[in-house]
Parts: sequence; C-alpha cells; structure tokens
Amino acid sequence: MSVNTSPRLISVQLVGLDEDLGATSSDVIRALADRVAATGRAADGDVLAEDAIKREASVGTGVPGGIAIPHARSASVSEPTLAMSRLARKVSFGAPDGDADIVFMIAVPEGADKDHLTVLSTLARALIREDFTTALRAAASPQEIVDLVDREVSSEVSEAGVGKVSRASSPTAATGQEARPADGTHAADDDAAGSTASTRKVIVGVTACPTGIAHTYMAADALVAAARRAGAEMHVETQGSSQVEPLDPALIARADAVVFAVDVDVRDRGRFAGKPLVSGPVKRGVDEPDAMIAEALRASDDPNAARVQGGTVTEGAGAAKDEHFGQALKRWLLTGVSYMIPFVAGGGLLMALGFLLAGYGIALTHGDDGVSNAVYTLQHSTLLNLPPEGLGYYLGAAAFEIGSVSLGFLVAALAGYIAYAIADRPGIAPGFVAGSIAVFMNAGFLGGLVGGLIAGGAAYWIGRIPTWRWLRGLMPVVIIPLFASIIASGLMLLVLGGPIAWVMTELTAWLNSLSGASVVLLGIILGLMMAFDLGGPVNKVAYAFAVAGLGAGSATNVVPFEIMAAVMAAGMVPPLALALASTLLYRNGFTKPERENGKAAWLLGASFISEGAIPFAAADPLRVIPASMVGAAVTGAISMAAGVTSRAPHGGIFVFFAIGDVWMFIVAVLVGTIVSALVLVGLKKWVRRAPVSQDALVAEPAEARVVAAA
Repeated sequence: MSVNTSPRLISVQLVGLDEDLGATSSDVIRALADRVAATGRAADGDVLAEDAIKREASVGTGVPGGIAIPHARSASVSEPTLAMSRLARKVSFGAPDGDADIVFMIAVPEGADKDHLTVLSTLARALIREDFTTALRAAASPQEIVDLVDREVSSEVSEAGVGKVSRASSPTAATGQEARPADGTHAADDDAAGSTASTRKVIVGVTACPTGIAHTYMAADALVAAARRAGAEMHVETQGSSQVEPLDPALIARADAVVFAVDVDVRDRGRFAGKPLVSGPVKRGVDEPDAMIAEALRASDDPNAARVQGGTVTEGAGAAKDEHFGQALKRWLLTGVSYMIPFVAGGGLLMALGFLLAGYGIALTHGDDGVSNAVYTLQHSTLLNLPPEGLGYYLGAAAFEIGSVSLGFLVAALAGYIAYAIADRPGIAPGFVAGSIAVFMNAGFLGGLVGGLIAGGAAYWIGRIPTWRWLRGLMPVVIIPLFASIIASGLMLLVLGGPIAWVMTELTAWLNSLSGASVVLLGIILGLMMAFDLGGPVNKVAYAFAVAGLGAGSATNVVPFEIMAAVMAAGMVPPLALALASTLLYRNGFTKPERENGKAAWLLGASFISEGAIPFAAADPLRVIPASMVGAAVTGAISMAAGVTSRAPHGGIFVFFAIGDVWMFIVAVLVGTIVSALVLVGLKKWVRRAPVSQDALVAEPAEARVVAAA
C-alpha cells in the first residue's frame, strides 16, 4: 500500500479546533459522528454515534494526558475514518488523570482490511507520546493536524511495513528511540535502570480489547515502556485487528512472569501454564502500566502468586478477588447453560424433524424389544433396504435418533462447562463425568448443576497445590482431571445422587399433578422469568428448566412439552412487542436507530431470539422490562391453560410442525405481544422518564448476547 495513507483517513473537513461540542462524552461522540456522516463516510451519523456510545459505556476511552479515543466498528461506516476535535471545554472520557481536550474518533466499517486497521492502531499508539500530543495542541489550523497525522502514520509505515511486525512488542512508538527487530519483539537496553542482560527479569504479556483497534496497542506500548523504566525485558503479543505475531515459545519458557491486559479471552492461553500472572482490563495497561509491571516483578519471586495453570488462573493466598461469590456463581451457571444450548437446540430441532418425517410414533417403544421405533428401524434397515414405511420414515428415524443422542448430552455438557467456567480446561473432563453420573443416578438437571460445581471446585483447588516444576505439565491433563473426577463423581455416586434424584422425582410428580388454576399460575411464573432479564440468569433458569424436562416427556406425560411451549411463546413476546410498538403503534416514541432495530426484531422474535429486545431494554429498562413481563406472563398463562405443547426447544414459529395446537400457540403469542406493546406505549406516553446523561447508559450485558432463552 502507499506510504502516504492518512489522507484517506482524515481530511480538514473532519477536524475542528477549539470548539465546544457539549458537556458529556456522548455529546462529543454524536458531533463527531455527524461530522463523519457529513463527509459521506458514514450512511447514518446516529447509528455510528450509538455504536460508539455503546462501546464507550463498556470501557471509557480516555487515556492519560487529556486524550480520548472513542472508536467503534459500525455497519454504517463505508471506509475507515478519523475525526478529530480540540475541545475548548474539556469533557470526561473516564481517564484517571482528568478530562480530555484532544479527541480522536476512529470509525471502522465491519469489514475493514488489515492495512487500514494497522494504520489506525499506529495513530492510537502515537497518542500516548507527549511530543505528538504537544504538537496537536499547538497546531494553528486543521491542515496542520492532517499533516501531523500524515507524517506520523507515514513514518511508522515506512519504518516497519504495515501488518508485517508485531508492533506492540517494541517501545519504538512510545519512545521514538529504536528500530524494531525483524521478529517483532524487543528487549530493554542492557544498561536500563542499572541492570544487565544476565540479571534482567523477563516478562511476557498479551494485550487485547474487544475492537482491537486502539487500546490493544496503546496498552502494549505503555507496558513495554514501563518495563524499560523498571529495568526489565518485556515482550508483548498484541491480539488485535492487525496481524498477530505470536510470542516465541522459547521466550515464553524463559519468562519470569506474565501480564495479561485484556478485555477478551486470551488466545491459546495454555502456552503460559505455570507462569506467575498479573491480569487486568486492557485500560489498566494504558492507565497504570508501571503498577502492573511492579506487580509482575513481585509475583516472579512469590511462590504463592497467581499462576496460569493449563489455560486457567490459579490464585495464590494473596491474590485479589475481582468479584463476589454471588457474581462468580452467576457467571459459572450462565457459562454452563450457554454452552449447553447448542446441544439442546440442535438435538431438539432434529427430533422435531424426525417427528415431521416419521410421525410421533417414532419415539414409542417397539413391541417387546425395549427400544424405540427409531432405534429398531435403524437396526433393521438401511438406505438399500428401506423399511415398509418408506424413505421418509427411515430418514425421520435417523433424524430423531441423532437428535435424541445430542439431547442426551444436556446434563453432562451443563456440568462440564460449569466446571470449565470455574477451573478452565482442567475442569471439563471432571465436569462431564460428574454430569454423566448425575444422569445415571436419575438426578437430572439439578444433579448436573451440583456435579458441575463440585467438579469445578475440586479442579480449581487441586490446581492451586504447589508442586514441582517437572510435574506442572502433567497437572492439567492428568493429575487434576483424575482426582477432581474421583472427588466429584464419587460424591455424586455415593452421597448426593440419591437425595437429588428424590427431589427430581417429587418435582416431576408435582408438575404432573398440576391442573386448572395451578397450570395457569405456572405459565405466569415462567412468562415473568423469561422477560425479566432478556437472556440473563433468571431467563436462563426458566429455559434450562424447560429443556431439561423434554427428555421426560412422552405420549402419557405431556406436561414437559407444555412447559416448553409456554417458555418459547413467552420468550418470543418481548422482541415482537417492541417491533410492534416501534414500527407501527408509536414510531415517534422511539429514536431512528430503535425503529431500525424494531424492523429486525420482527424476525428475531418470530424465531425465538430475544436479542431483538436488548437495545431497547438497555436504553429504557424501567419501561421496557415491566411491559415485556406483563405480556410474557399473559402468553405463558394462555399457553398452559390451552395445553399447547412443543417438542422442539427452539425455533419459534418456524418449528410449527413440532407444536401441538399451533393455532392456540399463535393466539397466545399475539395476545401477549399486543398487551406488551400497549403497556409500553402507555408507559412512554404517560410515565415520564427521568433525565439521565448518555454516559450513564449501561452497555449490553455479556450474558444477554446469546440466543433466545439462551
């Protein structure tokens, strides 16, 4: 690519000097987004602004020195763009040292190429250099700003080549003192802080942020510079949008400590197993690099320090906790349910397809053989020797059996990934075994929860036991899985499985005994749970309860199928209601981006994908959530009272063939949707929303980014 690339990224029309764009970060972002749209580089400034504000709400983009770098990937952006403002009135962007007066907005299209992303990251890294920011503040015209950016990007590209070197492994951008070695790594000067190459500590690290454009590279440069000041040798792997240059395994092997400044999962984390670890959000790497390096140096000499153990972190006695036990428990359970969903959704839909092709009799026992009609058909027929019922019946039997086997992993997967959330990879095998023992003991879904927690806890604590260096390699693949399986599965088999199985038996008997008003009440409760947090823990509990019972459903026990239908119908209501309200009933009560989201929510709701409601709930939770709960409760009650059934765990209206009394299912969904939409319109018209700063908006929760009840 051309060396002089920056004019394609910034122009004088995108620069404003000594201007007042508002009192909040959101005001500034909206003004800069409109500036980008005015140049034709974004189709809709409002959409770009909302994307950047949502990113800003998750982690502030202010950095030390009075700088802010709001940025976002947005479908509305047509080409990578920089917009800049030198503010007359400083605005807070969350930096630890105060408000910002220099703001660069980075707007990137969804499919931006690596060359542009590398150039953008180069500029972001330059913004932590005092000489560059001083020149920006001294510039007398927008053209001088453009020239400064042009020279900075051009010099960086000509020096190293775009996308060819792991830039953040070198402090060149931070100090301007040295050229990068060809391998993309850097060691501090031999005489730094009076140390020598033979005595200097070696630290390796990884930096990564969700967008991988700015903070990833700024944190890397800041950490490298801090290590130089401390007399240490620092090598950083930047896992951003530009080309990733993995750290040399030999370098990792001789490292004394590891620093993770990340907001996302570290790729191939197991490479660092056994190393003392200091971890924190990527913004801490920008704001407090010296503190992180100091902690890493102390950890390198502390036998009780936190360590990376086979892909997980084992915390020493002095390690700080970042979350309360209740928060951790919620995260563990949500992880287990989220990983369980694909087994359930795929298996359930295949079983529904089997019913469509072969009829519901495919699940019944075949004569005195003790196996289902599906198994009998597959045992005695082939594609060259079809059963008397024909090809469709044979394919239906195959689909049903594949789905049945997939659904059989439900409890084991739940337990396995709860344990994984607690202890990472060493917890997976003990968790799966404990979950399988729960199935063997007829302890069901509840047994899987308990078994997964025990397995994960056992694996976690075994991983904390100090051991010899030569044994550490065996810990995650042999020692931890072996002893954690013995502990968790032994407790389930010998102590806990029986009592939990009794509880599940009594719960099943109670559900089967429900009738009349009790059934309606259950439908109301399930509906309220489905709409309460739109994909959060309460929603997941209701959904997991429903899908866990599908395996117990039969021609003589349809209650589990009724619960599944009520849960799916209620989960469809929030996005459909918001689509109805925002696109038809009360368009003026919603912003333009919300109306666009409303169009997409029609299909999402019909498919039982609750993500369609998340943007509305994040912006106005005190009116959207109650309205959604009212309609979902009505739908759940109607569905249960009418005896609607669903043999599919997912798919919404598109699995109509697996829904018993599909017309009443549709009626229940429509009534709930209309009720929710009317309540929401009433709340928006007559219940005044308290004015809040856009900066106070909460970003979309991680647990809400999954599908439907998932």
